[in-house]
Amino acid sequence: MYHQIAANRRKSVVVITLFFLFWIGAGYGIGLIAGGPIAGAVIAGLLALLAVLWALSMGQLTVLAVSGARPVTQQQYPQLYDIVSTLTVGTGLPMPKIYVIDDPSPNAFATGLSPKSAAITATTGLLAMMNREELEGVIGHEMSHIRNFDVRLVLIVSTVVALAGLLASLMWRSLFFTRMGNNRDGGGYVILVLIAAAAVLSVIALIVGPLMQFALSRSRESLADASSVEITRNPAGLLHALQKLAQNDKPFSKMTHVTAAMCIDNPLEHHKSWFHHLFDTHPPIEERIAALERMLNVQET
Repeated sequence: MYHQIAANRRKSVVVITLFFLFWIGAGYGIGLIAGGPIAGAVIAGLLALLAVLWALSMGQLTVLAVSGARPVTQQQYPQLYDIVSTLTVGTGLPMPKIYVIDDPSPNAFATGLSPKSAAITATTGLLAMMNREELEGVIGHEMSHIRNFDVRLVLIVSTVVALAGLLASLMWRSLFFTRMGNNRDGGGYVILVLIAAAAVLSVIALIVGPLMQFALSRSRESLADASSVEITRNPAGLLHALQKLAQNDKPFSKMTHVTAAMCIDNPLEHHKSWFHHLFDTHPPIEERIAALERMLNVQET
């Protein structure tokens, strides 16, 4: 287990490094068209760095705010609080903050840059659907993400991807307000640069970014499932929870591309298409259920 965690952390460093290199390379390519490749690379690198700094300083609060999460007390949700505190003692982690999203779609996710600043969020739909054993399995999964430092890496990459999407959108929109000038104005040249920049950023946001998230997230979801079993000593809890989640096909109303990568399950990935699976941030839920069934059979023998 611990060897897998160490390997995944090394893989994360490699993936994030490659992402930065691709971002800088995209800036260099745009700079070639604009006549300043070095400047383009530097600007792209600075933008990526600013996105990382934003993720480190405001990423967690931003994710919680856009998800509609609210902090709750032990008096409001005693069972949820009791499960989190019990697993906290078992893992030796600091007590995370607890948030709830008022939404009937069942889901949960963890955020935070370190165990000391972590938060666990669950929807009211999850709390209503799961019994104590199943909820314990779900919370064990999220505690595993905190212990393995998964949420920090996913948060950073997701923020950089979101920045690329935002910049691409702004550039495509700006084309509608850029009038074609004559050759002396250089209007056509400006439009060419804008089109090139928007196209490259769109590729980052729509293809490269999701593939990077795929590389970061899928192995971590499987590892978090196994870690949850290690923490709770009960594969049946998470197994039955995932079986219930497999019947849900609607995300909570404020789920975004960033939070989807963090959630225990993304209902939009409940499909059979091999092409769409290329961009999934989670392994197919059927594969996760099968792996837990094998763990349960081993435990019972």
